[in-house]
Amino acid sequence: MDSRRLRNIFGQFASGVTVITCSKQDGTPHGATVTAFTAISLEPRLCQVTLTRTSKACSFLSGAPFAVNILAADQTDVALHFAGRPQSPEPVWVQGPTAPVLAGSAATLSCVPWREYDGGDHVIFIGEIVDAQARDTDPLLFYRSTFHDLGAPSANAAWNGSMDDPHRGWFDATATFTPMHLSGATN
Repeated sequence: MDSRRLRNIFGQFASGVTVITCSKQDGTPHGATVTAFTAISLEPRLCQVTLTRTSKACSFLSGAPFAVNILAADQTDVALHFAGRPQSPEPVWVQGPTAPVLAGSAATLSCVPWREYDGGDHVIFIGEIVDAQARDTDPLLFYRSTFHDLGAPSANAAWNGSMDDPHRGWFDATATFTPMHLSGATN
């Protein structure tokens, strides 16, 4: 399978849009638009970002504090700016607890380096979250190489609301789980 086809298949997975920010060696802020962001752990508080090994952002982030700026639905211009398509006016920077952050983001996670791993043509950076801020707004989404907004919630999902509390529903450590192949369920 060629890389383009695999990239298109990966694009079937809708994701949020982030800009990973840090300071360059001279102290100036740097950012890169990234969709490869994952929450990892609540204790310790960890998240993961994955950057192309040959990118400038990858070289700046190695061993450096950084921030994950989860973009709001109205920040398409910010996503494009940090994806290499400069916009005017430029995004507004604010100094965060660990690294520069972007004004107007839906949420910001300020991180210190925790681990770094080889990820093939990418590098996987895991950060320990030392501060987190959020505002009540919808996120910017990316699906099939196009920006989207959240849209209306699905009303017919039987599990709606099950993720309100990590100690309820299918997250509960005391919940009973029966694999489908043992329950008699069929596709």
